[in-house]
Amino acid sequence: MPNPSDSLLEGTTLSVYRYVAKEGKPVGPRDVMRAMHFNSPSVGYRHLQKLEDSGLLAKNEYGEYFLRKKAKVKGYHWLGKRLMPNIMVYFYIFLAVFFVEIAVLAMHFAVETYEFKVFFLLGLAITGSAMMFFLIEGLLHIRKISKATNA
Repeated sequence: MPNPSDSLLEGTTLSVYRYVAKEGKPVGPRDVMRAMHFNSPSVGYRHLQKLEDSGLLAKNEYGEYFLRKKAKVKGYHWLGKRLMPNIMVYFYIFLAVFFVEIAVLAMHFAVETYEFKVFFLLGLAITGSAMMFFLIEGLLHIRKISKATNA
């Protein structure tokens, strides 16, 4: 069954939602206007209102909005207060594997054969290549999102 917030959380509304989540404190329409470079606070208010109507944000007694719940957004994972693209999560996984491989190679370097060392260096090269691919793609994705937000 499709998530009803998937169609809501796209484009500028997704950027506003990410901003509110990242701030971690209540924000008003003017804060959103400044952060998203909108021409008017009413544009920020419209997106905040849309998120409140969907149940993702709540409004306090001062008219400021705060995160009510973390939505599942297709293609993203929550890491603390940040909504990270999946591809960056994969980068961190490969980074951890890369460091484990280096540690294993360092522990066995003095006692293993030449073939073992070559095999392990090949594994490091493959893991490092995959890690760099995910890093570059993730940074390009984040840059694309940032440009869409600032446009």
